[in-house]
Formats: sequence, C-alpha cells, structure tokens
Amino acid sequence: MTHINVLDPGASPLDYYGFELRRLREAANLTQRQLGDVLNYTGSLVGQIETARKVPTVEFSERVDAALVTGGLFSRLVELVLRSQLPAWFRQVAELEVRAAEICTFQTHLVHGLLQAPAYARAVLGVLDQNDLDDRTAVRLARQRILEKGESPVFWIVLSEGVLCQEIGGRAAMREQLARLLSFETDPRINIQVLPFAAGAHPGTQGSFTLFRFAADPAIVYTEGYGSGHPSANPDTVKDCSLRYDHLRAAALSLKDSAELIRRVMEERYGEQQLA
Repeated sequence: MTHINVLDPGASPLDYYGFELRRLREAANLTQRQLGDVLNYTGSLVGQIETARKVPTVEFSERVDAALVTGGLFSRLVELVLRSQLPAWFRQVAELEVRAAEICTFQTHLVHGLLQAPAYARAVLGVLDQNDLDDRTAVRLARQRILEKGESPVFWIVLSEGVLCQEIGGRAAMREQLARLLSFETDPRINIQVLPFAAGAHPGTQGSFTLFRFAADPAIVYTEGYGSGHPSANPDTVKDCSLRYDHLRAAALSLKDSAELIRRVMEERYGEQQLA
C-alpha cells in the first residue's frame, strides 16, 4: 500500500495549504494526476505541494481555485505561504512593505527586490547558494504584488548608475531587468531616478537604506547586512536618513533623464547586437 504523508495543518502555512489541497482534491474525487491534467501541471507537482515539499505559486493557486471552485481560498492562502518562506530575519521587512504608504529606497549595488525581473532575481539569489532556487525566486517575486494592488504604496527609488552597469545574470538578464525598470516610466506611483557617476561624493556613500512611511505610525529606516536586517524607528536616525534621501533625490537625474539613461545603457551595453 502506498504510504500517504499526513500533514499537520497547524504546523505552518505551507502544511495547511497542502492539507487543504489534498482534502478538496479528494472531495472532488480527483487523483493527483487528474487534477494536474486540469491545471496543466504534473501530478507529481500536485503531490509535492500536498506534502509540503514544494512551494505553490500564485498562478498554481489561481488555477486550483478555478478548478475546485474554492472561492479564492488558495489565492488567499498562497500569500501567507510565500511570506512564511522568506528568511526569518526578513519577514518583518516584508510586513513593513505591505503596510507602508510610501517606500523610499537608495540602492548602491542592486535593483531593489520589489523591481527585480525574474532572471535578475534568480541570479542574485543564486550566488553561493543554488538550493531551492526556484522556490526562493518565486517567493521574492511574489513580494512585488504589493505594487499591483489598488492601494499600493508610493515607491521611490534612487539607483546608483553602477547598478545599471553591474552585469548580473548575463546580458539578456540585464536587458530584461532594465526593460522592467522602463515599464514603470508612466506609473506615477513608481518613480525611478539614477544617481550618475558625475554626482561624485554624495550623502549615500555609507550604503543602501530604505525609508518606510506609514499613514498613522512613525517612519522606520531599514538597513541590511549579511544575513541580517536592521530596522530602526529612532527619530534621530529617521530624520538623518530623510535628509540624506532628499539630497540624493536632488543630486540624481530627473525621472525623464533617468529613463533616457536606462534606455541608453540597455541598448549600448545589453542591446540585441551584443546578445548575438
């Protein structure tokens, strides 16, 4: 007889998701393979998700909701599942992203995770660690859903010009990434400025940081180290970083000139002729 792994639905959001998926699939008198055929996924994948060995995606969840007529149960659950898969030290930051009315970030080396394209995100996460890379990439990209909601935060990013030139994931990945940045050019809630090399010394030389501002709560400054995050609501720290950010925005190129620079770098460094 085939051994069936019985999950404890209270163990984690992932276990609860798998438990409910099996329960509702069996209630519909479908095998894993039959449900997989309906969803256009393999029965093996269905089984892995039911036994909490694989993290479900948003798309998978939406298809399950449609196939099993669940009223959106799995689409709601998957957000909890994906958030629970973030590194423990980063979960507080993910909560801040969800709650914030405005996010202002300065990035010296990388495109911020909320704006990363799939291949770029995979390359960043895969440095020195290839374990569960598909799942970790899906979890990072799922955070970006906050920018698609009706009451999404205002997002303002100042990128060092070096971020555009640091080739991560190869030329095709960089072209995809810069194209993604340009896709927000007409979105008034997502603003991208580039701090050019010509700016010289600037108030962000100490490193990247992010300001979270809320409708009713005090602002929080977040900085990051190796495997750890450092949020602070200290009023003096918030005041200092807010001033630094204002000066960074003033020193950066305008929104229009930033888009033109991104477009030029995309074509000159990562254009189709270079990809051949």
